[in-house]
Amino acid sequence: MKKNIILWLAVSAAIMLALPWLAVTLVKGDAVMAACFVLFFAVNPIYSVILGVFAGKDVKHLWSLPVISAVLFLIGTWIFFDIGEMAFVLYAVVYLVLGIVTMLISMIIRKRGQR
Repeated sequence: MKKNIILWLAVSAAIMLALPWLAVTLVKGDAVMAACFVLFFAVNPIYSVILGVFAGKDVKHLWSLPVISAVLFLIGTWIFFDIGEMAFVLYAVVYLVLGIVTMLISMIIRKRGQR
């Protein structure tokens, strides 16, 4: 189980920290905005849902994964874009809610399947 947690933390760091850095560093001009749209409206929400589904397998031990992922997103965007920008807090809250809701749904479905 510890290996899974470490793996998911590494993937969270890569997606929530490395991808914004890559968008700022490698993409030039107006394409940065397009890359950010893809990150903020596609990649990050989909990852939050996938992470929530995985965390729903063992909520007792994995409940913190959606929280850590949202915090990493906030740290990454504040470092690479604009520190203190409150719009990123809204995105982090949405990613957190997506992760927690899918975690709870996954947990409920898993419990119903065990009956």
